[in-house]
Amino acid sequence: MTETTTYPQTPRPGGEDGLRSPEFRLAADTLRGLRQELFSDAFAYRPLPRASVDGLPARVLPERLKEYGVWAPHIAVAALGGLAALVSLSRPTGSPTALFSALLALAPVLLTLARPVAAFWLSLLATTVAAVVAGGYWGVWPWLPGSFLSHLTVLTVVAIRTRPRTAAWMWALTAVYGFFAETGLAWHESSDVAPMLFLSALLLLAVTVRHTHRQARREVTAQRTATAHERSRRTLLEERSTIARELHDVVAHHMSVVAIQAEAAPYRVQNPPPELEKAFATIRENAVAALTELRRVLGVVRAEDYEAPDAPQPTLADLDTLLANVRDTGLEVGMTVTGAVRELPQGVELSAYRIVQEALSNTLRHAPGATARVEIAYVLGGLGVRVVNGPPPAPSLIKPSPGAGHGITGMRERVTMLNGEMTDGPTDDGGYEVTVFLPVPTPGTGTDLFEGRA
Repeated sequence: MTETTTYPQTPRPGGEDGLRSPEFRLAADTLRGLRQELFSDAFAYRPLPRASVDGLPARVLPERLKEYGVWAPHIAVAALGGLAALVSLSRPTGSPTALFSALLALAPVLLTLARPVAAFWLSLLATTVAAVVAGGYWGVWPWLPGSFLSHLTVLTVVAIRTRPRTAAWMWALTAVYGFFAETGLAWHESSDVAPMLFLSALLLLAVTVRHTHRQARREVTAQRTATAHERSRRTLLEERSTIARELHDVVAHHMSVVAIQAEAAPYRVQNPPPELEKAFATIRENAVAALTELRRVLGVVRAEDYEAPDAPQPTLADLDTLLANVRDTGLEVGMTVTGAVRELPQGVELSAYRIVQEALSNTLRHAPGATARVEIAYVLGGLGVRVVNGPPPAPSLIKPSPGAGHGITGMRERVTMLNGEMTDGPTDDGGYEVTVFLPVPTPGTGTDLFEGRA
């Protein structure tokens, strides 16, 4: 007895199509696209959308007719269909045959308003019927003058409303129809197949170029939007990194002071109780741990080539030096300080200094030659900062120097971090104003200055 072992055959990837040649697969895909575009969805309901309210028709029409401008595409298609019908009525005048030919020329054009692909098939059918019924009066084949204009209109409207591939299929089928009508069914010497193919090819080429241009414009607009969004996001991250680097030095200094004082405090008391020594030791350990974590977390935002500044971070006391440097560039700037000057938290003073610095830099860039004024107000519960500049005296002589667009973003980030408020905008005389309020908690409230919303 002989035992036979059967080994199953592993099918090739891609099924039956995997056995076919690339040319066969290309032809199959082409026929599949033809069936999908012109047969499967032939009677799909696709109403012609109305024009935009702010489009060209609505803009050129009088005010009382603007509401009808949205129907401009429908009116244009109906007018072309009416023109094709009038051409069909021109010969033989007043006969039922002419009226029937006019209806055959009008119907496919009107059908493009609702079912564009079906309108193409109806146009071929109407062309054949009109040629059989009234062809003897015109002496041309297969498109009578009315049918000729009607079919060109249908091809153009359908190409505008569908994809370029669908328009290409329609032109190819029109060529096939004209070939068979000219060689197999023609009994007239004059043929208009060549003019039909030539003119329809030009129209479809123009529509395809329009489609391509609009698609390219949409892609460029989308790319510009994405680029602007990415640039704004990158600017925001850069400003936050700058703020974090500056505040790192401020907070690290305070935490170091806390750790040193906690270590030295037990030695200032004679025979301190063990509980007090343990409490100060815990404070020091927590301060050192917090300082380590702070440097680890905020250290990642430092650039590789970033070096910690040797000098301490600037404060409001350094504004006089800043204004002197700005005046050296030619900007006339004055400063007014109101209220009782007092020492503020370093984070507030640093942010206020940077806001004034950036506002004056914006004045130099965007309003060269203008005058500026800085107002610092020490009020109960916070600090007010106002920087306002006038209009440039001679805009035609001194051109502004546009910056990177980081200024206002950086100001807002600093104000938001401190739970403050900021307003900015043009003034009535053509200048620009930036107003900021930075809250400062009173001693004993226990409010964390660096607990921001950002």
